[in-house]
Amino acid sequence: MVRSRYGQIADTLAAELGELEPGTKVASEHSIATRFGVSRAAARAAVQELEGRLLVRRVRGAGTFVNRRIDYVISQRKAPSWHRTVREAGARPRSVVREVSPCELPAEQASLLERSEFARAHRLVRQYYVDGLLTSVSKEWIPADVVADIDLAVHAEESVDTILRQMGRVCPVRAWCRVSYSIPDAETVRALETEPHRPVWLVESMSRDTASGRPVMCSTTWSLPESSRIVVELETSPENLEEREETHES
Repeated sequence: MVRSRYGQIADTLAAELGELEPGTKVASEHSIATRFGVSRAAARAAVQELEGRLLVRRVRGAGTFVNRRIDYVISQRKAPSWHRTVREAGARPRSVVREVSPCELPAEQASLLERSEFARAHRLVRQYYVDGLLTSVSKEWIPADVVADIDLAVHAEESVDTILRQMGRVCPVRAWCRVSYSIPDAETVRALETEPHRPVWLVESMSRDTASGRPVMCSTTWSLPESSRIVVELETSPENLEEREETHES
């Protein structure tokens, strides 16, 4: 089968992209068309082919960049730290605080955090970048009885996990998590700079303090699928396995 011209161009560019750092801006469609002596439409098709392979990312108003899709691992063995998880995947993490404000816990978050409805808390909204490219946006709720003052801390230290450990004197562990593929609301679409009605990863999570077992944070995070693959690791202790076997036998 004869390979299409745009496919051949995509193959050539793919080999070259492998030598570039993630986040590097790649040649424009006009430059590609000139280099290979093809029409702008063929150059655009080649870039779309690369985009389909998740090798490049188009950023509205900025251009096209080398993409690296990471495995974002969710596990009880790992601290619920976005920054640490991204670094362990071999990428460069960065977060930007868009909002931090005192609030009263909504009913859903109050139930998750085992507090009374309207209990005082901090609401934190952040955008996340991997290798310089926007990847996720999150909303986090932290009860005020865990950390009284967090507004200044989040501008000095990007990792909320570190803030909870240092200021709240707690050791967070992810206790509850739900992952789905969902359509974000209009506000999240704007924050992710994506297209309306396009599904993305939705990760809802709650963390407890290892020592006391008390909930210390819950969050909702929307992530672009081209930036990460969500990997959930399930662990079961030998004791739990024995209990399951005994229940099954009985």
